[in-house]
Amino acid sequence: MSYQFKFHKLLSIKESEKDQVLSEYNESVKSFETLAEKLYSFLKRKEELEKSQISKLNTGLMIQDIRHHQQFITNLEKTISHYQRLVIESRQKMQVVQSKLIEKNIEVKKFEKIKENSFQHYSIELHHYESKVMDEISIQQFMSRGN
Repeated sequence: MSYQFKFHKLLSIKESEKDQVLSEYNESVKSFETLAEKLYSFLKRKEELEKSQISKLNTGLMIQDIRHHQQFITNLEKTISHYQRLVIESRQKMQVVQSKLIEKNIEVKKFEKIKENSFQHYSIELHHYESKVMDEISIQQFMSRGN
């Protein structure tokens, strides 16, 4: 008499769904990190260009070069703005997938708890059955000695 969990297939389906959402979450984290690193590099580049421009202004710079630097910084700010939107969208997607992952984890934990409780119930019933069988064997032995 072996133990068989009645929701075994459902538990395995829930675990595979959880694994799938986990991989989706890991991908969204990687995407977020990549975008955030690019944004950081553009921000760093802008900061360096502004410092460079300030130092060049102090030493003297032609108006054409100032316009060129200003245009480049303006384009860089547009790029930064674009990447900021992408980072925000990526973070939101990551948070949505994270909430799905938490939900799937809770579902799996519920089924694992049901399985644990079911096994405990099975163990208790098995123990009672074994005790009953031992009692019957004892009674039969006692009766066979008495005759």
